Amino acid sequence: MFRAGPSTLRAVRFSRGLATVVAQDAPRPQLKTRHDWAKPEIKEIFDTPLLDLVFRAAAVHRQFHDPTKIQLCTLMNIKTGGCTEDCSYCSQSSRYATPTKAQRLVDIEPVLEAARKAKENGSTRFCMGAAWRDLAGRKRGFERILTMVREVRSMGMEVCTTLGMLSPDQARQLKEAGLTAYNHNLDTSREFYPSVISTRSYDERLGTIAAVRDAGISVCSGGILGLGESDDDRIGLIWEVSNMPEHPESFPVNALVPIPGTPLENNEPVPWHTLLRTIATARIVLPSTIIRLAAGRQTLDESKQAMCFMAGANAVFTGEQMLTTPCSPWDEDKAMMSRWGLDGMRSFEQVNVARKEGAALTDGSVSPRAEGSREGSQEQLM
Repeated sequence: MFRAGPSTLRAVRFSRGLATVVAQDAPRPQLKTRHDWAKPEIKEIFDTPLLDLVFRAAAVHRQFHDPTKIQLCTLMNIKTGGCTEDCSYCSQSSRYATPTKAQRLVDIEPVLEAARKAKENGSTRFCMGAAWRDLAGRKRGFERILTMVREVRSMGMEVCTTLGMLSPDQARQLKEAGLTAYNHNLDTSREFYPSVISTRSYDERLGTIAAVRDAGISVCSGGILGLGESDDDRIGLIWEVSNMPEHPESFPVNALVPIPGTPLENNEPVPWHTLLRTIATARIVLPSTIIRLAAGRQTLDESKQAMCFMAGANAVFTGEQMLTTPCSPWDEDKAMMSRWGLDGMRSFEQVNVARKEGAALTDGSVSPRAEGSREGSQEQLM
């Protein structure tokens, strides 16, 4: 029987430490992201035995990010229901009889009050969602949203919106108002997408993402698990964003919350191990991207959430509610993070966000990002 001697054990311990631990003050290695992933490569990662996959993802996460930091985001629905799209999962579609009732765009002051409350509770990114296909014919509403963006940005918070499809000019106006990020999810793979949505094409979604990116706004684009897709579709989604000219600044991973009245109301919850496997794969393929554990998180107990953080998730939605689904409250999240030794990121701390903001962070027009960010230099992460 083989018996490892002391020198062998020291070597094993040493090599394992190198794979998983980065000293707090160690120089950042010269790391690069790839934009030429092939689907078979991503499938090979996705199919790795789960514990090995999480171990590898944790190592990548520590190379590109501070593993003790979690971005806290709060999402507010500023225009509920009445959407003309037919997204099969969404209670805000006017095509389905759901508990969600259509409402007008909210006034500015309630939004600012919600943003102030979110900031007081530790959120550093405030997201605003409107149930629209696009902004056509909504000039006055868009002007009100631009004011919301300016006012929330003046609080020193990162600002995100999701307003449907955008033109290049609308993206430019949002950038000039101070928008940090724009959320426009691809939802699933190109192949499975027509089974979920027919009123907006995959290429139209990619067109909006291109307009946002070209305007200098950070892209937030991810997907939903539990739509009835296969593992190949989850791989296809990750492949699609990995081959963009610039990886999304953030990649939300949503677990479907079935809503009565929608076509997907009877879908079974996505298994937790599938959610974990998707997060870990995304972390390896999109190493510098923020991976956001989004809708459905409230169904996970604390130990499952901790495993997601171990696998590379480093952002959550927190607060009173998401758009139309439940959200974990601030107090519960802060207590959980304290138990696991996690801290909230500061506004503009993530290096890809800081790169996009450029001069706005150096001329004093917004709160400066934290010094000593662990993600490395701008050049390293492109």
